[in-house]
Amino acid sequence: MRKIIFIAFFLLFVAIAGIYQIQKSQVDTDVTAKATKVGVLINGSRSDHSYCQAHYEALEAIKNDLNLEFVYLENVPMDCYNKIVSLIRDEGCKIIVGVSFEFGLDMMKAAEKYPNIYFLHASGVNHRKNFSSFFGRMYQARYLSGIAAGMNTQTGELGYVAAFPISEVIRGINAFTLGVRSVRPDAVVHVRYCNSWQGDDVAGEACRKLLNLYPIDVVAMHTDSLQPHIEADIRGIWSVGYNIDNSAMFPDTYLIACVWKWEVYYRRQILNCLQGKFHGHHDLIEMDEGIVALSRLSSHANRQTKAKVRSADEKLRTLEFDVFYGPITDNTGELRVDEGESMPDNEMFNRFYWYVEGVKVED
Repeated sequence: MRKIIFIAFFLLFVAIAGIYQIQKSQVDTDVTAKATKVGVLINGSRSDHSYCQAHYEALEAIKNDLNLEFVYLENVPMDCYNKIVSLIRDEGCKIIVGVSFEFGLDMMKAAEKYPNIYFLHASGVNHRKNFSSFFGRMYQARYLSGIAAGMNTQTGELGYVAAFPISEVIRGINAFTLGVRSVRPDAVVHVRYCNSWQGDDVAGEACRKLLNLYPIDVVAMHTDSLQPHIEADIRGIWSVGYNIDNSAMFPDTYLIACVWKWEVYYRRQILNCLQGKFHGHHDLIEMDEGIVALSRLSSHANRQTKAKVRSADEKLRTLEFDVFYGPITDNTGELRVDEGESMPDNEMFNRFYWYVEGVKVED
């Protein structure tokens, strides 16, 4: 008798689960039955082999599943309000995506003007009912790439070509340096700013100046230009990439890359928009959600390097450790994060204007 009752309950459970899946599928089908137009503001080229292409490929990856029609605007300047209005009024876009921090003020202004339009702002910090900003904990991947760099430097002198001295960039420099010095405590990371996200000439010049001044044998970067990779390849030294994996372009000198997989976020949030479940947030997305990742480590790297990176990655994912746990001293000798303390997110993401020990910023 008990066996019969058990079977009956099991069959009932299966039937209910089946009905739920059918209803869920029906909901998803209903909201994607009609194509939805999405306007995308890009501050560079969708084929830059870097930051902009990472967003473009992520959006294209979900295009068919969610029945989306994208209207891409490339090389968009900071003053983009009129372009947003045109995407809404002239193109009929129901969702606006902006991929540059600099678009934030105009996107917020448009969100207030058009409360029935959804706005997604990559690398931003604001939010409202119909506006979400988002970023991932890329500093964790930067730390891991620093371990790989520290394991592969022979001179203990590393270079870092950076765009602008803002919190996002400084956070990455510091995380990379902490990773380097976790395996090479005497290492120095020389930083030069090129004051441009996309400029090849200035990024190349900044890299060459570093390489001419110091016996650098590993170069990292926070710029959308590939020029530092090219300069490193010419000189036969390692480079650490960013945004997407470009190892195929530099097979002999590309060590590893910190990469974005934006489709994880875009799929979830755009589906929320389509289902009317969107609630504006400022999202700081964890590494274990898949938006932040490392590329495959170069086949030229040894087993010890792979083991070190893997071990640190496991600690980060199990929350045993985070990059900015104290004690942390800055490059003037001042204790900035006490032992046993963790740097608060608000300070880390919005007010990070000092450098850790081991960083030397070039004039």
